[in-house]
Amino acid sequence: MTDELSALLAELTCGDDARAEAAVSDLAGRGDVILPALKALLNSAEVDARWWSIRTLAQMSAPPSDWLIAALADSTGEVRQCALLALCLHPDADAIPALIRLLADPEPVSAELASSALTAIGSQAVPALIESLENDGAHKARLEAVRALSAIRDPRAILSLMAALEEDSLAMQFWAEAGLERLGLGMVYLKPE
Repeated sequence: MTDELSALLAELTCGDDARAEAAVSDLAGRGDVILPALKALLNSAEVDARWWSIRTLAQMSAPPSDWLIAALADSTGEVRQCALLALCLHPDADAIPALIRLLADPEPVSAELASSALTAIGSQAVPALIESLENDGAHKARLEAVRALSAIRDPRAILSLMAALEEDSLAMQFWAEAGLERLGLGMVYLKPE
């Protein structure tokens, strides 16, 4: 490792957010050369080291998705949220199962970011989102699933969105209606008899 690279890594983990952020772009632009050092930081016991490693990976043009997906299971919410943001920027269908689980995360920001990452994945996430919406899981997970389905605009979700209109939750009804409107079905809803 070069002295310049060592100096940038020291800046990344120095504890000063402004200095660390300044190092991110330079490190991210170095491509695969920086990956071993970022992997070492991901395995650190220090939360800040893991967070800044993921922050740098998010800035890269093609980060290793499996590292971001693995970070979704981190014990610290801040690290999980950073990985979720990275997956919003670099969507990967392999993350769908982990993202579906995070729809029920007790931290609302994590659940909302998981929904956004699933939205970024798009149509590949629709079957898992429909299943999540239709199961009897946590209300928050079901709400985030309907929010993602509303944004994706996939016709396969129509029946599920129509069923969500019958929910006792105003938020669930709002997102279901918004999704149906985005699909061109916002005028009249007929309930099949």
